[in-house]
Amino acid sequence: MNKNEVLEKLKSVIYPGFEKSIVDFGFVKNVEVGDRVFVEIEIPSSNPQISNALKSDISKVLGECEIVIKTPKIPEERSNSRSGKNIAPQIKHFVMISSGKGGVGKSTTTLNLAISAAKLGKKVGVLDADIYGPNMPRMLGEENTQPTIIGQRLNPILTHGVEMMSMGVLIEAGQGLIWRGAMIMKAIEQLLKDVAWSDLDILFIDMPPGTGDAQITLAQSVPVSAGICVTTPQIVALDDSARSLDMFEKLHIPIIGIIENMSGFICPDNGKEYDIFGRGGAAELAKKYKTEVIGEIPIEIAIREGGDKGKPISFYEPNSVSSKRYEQAARALISALEKIERENLADNSAIQPQM
Repeated sequence: MNKNEVLEKLKSVIYPGFEKSIVDFGFVKNVEVGDRVFVEIEIPSSNPQISNALKSDISKVLGECEIVIKTPKIPEERSNSRSGKNIAPQIKHFVMISSGKGGVGKSTTTLNLAISAAKLGKKVGVLDADIYGPNMPRMLGEENTQPTIIGQRLNPILTHGVEMMSMGVLIEAGQGLIWRGAMIMKAIEQLLKDVAWSDLDILFIDMPPGTGDAQITLAQSVPVSAGICVTTPQIVALDDSARSLDMFEKLHIPIIGIIENMSGFICPDNGKEYDIFGRGGAAELAKKYKTEVIGEIPIEIAIREGGDKGKPISFYEPNSVSSKRYEQAARALISALEKIERENLADNSAIQPQM
């Protein structure tokens, strides 16, 4: 047999659990024909049963041959007295974006921070953990995209330079999730563990509003490197944001800072900035919690338009005022993460459930 004949025969070897062959999936990496046939394939599963089944099927169609099957290395669980539990150890930093209440622009801030960090050279992912209101797919123009499945894991959707996964692409549009706390907790774990995230520098996690089961489950599942609180300048929003900052402290999550959203309004007619909701209210809150305001993002029509159309402002209008402020906040975040890494400050061992 020559190489083409070998490949033709391998098209009859179906990857277990699927309808496509190992050739169609692109898993056949090398074929050599000499005294005997040599086949090298690379599969996305570490399950030995799949490897054994493939070896058997390949031998049936090719006869005596040499088969090498490369599988992913199973990441070691970095669980010890220092770091506590980590169910996604291939990710370097987990950043929790939280708010005390809804409607303050938390998802918009998360997305544009993530894109800004990617533009600065970081390998970035976005986990839309806002189970009840998953907006990330629409904001990225991916509301009709279905994630692919390899083995028993979901591939994140790669878009705008970041990896993304959300309940919004897993459920029917408009479907209301009437879930109890235990189901929310399980969903958070699965979105971390059962999604094939790459070796990311930063995974930005867009949390549901408030301080509940989702936040606790996330913090117990992975050592969160940093927390960012998103607020607006009004007193009522700041009152709720204080609860978010208090939650970070109780969960032993280092607080990177506060982003004051809707901080001023940029008039499209004259380019002037007006403080229609007030401004600077987050500064006093930051002082109380010994942190800082790392971004003041104005109301800019392009932000709303970009969110509705799936064209985030940091990607499509990089020279806008808001994009530059998102980038400034991303730089502050990256600098803080470098310090957190040097000083080993990401630790969730103290909040593990007690048996």
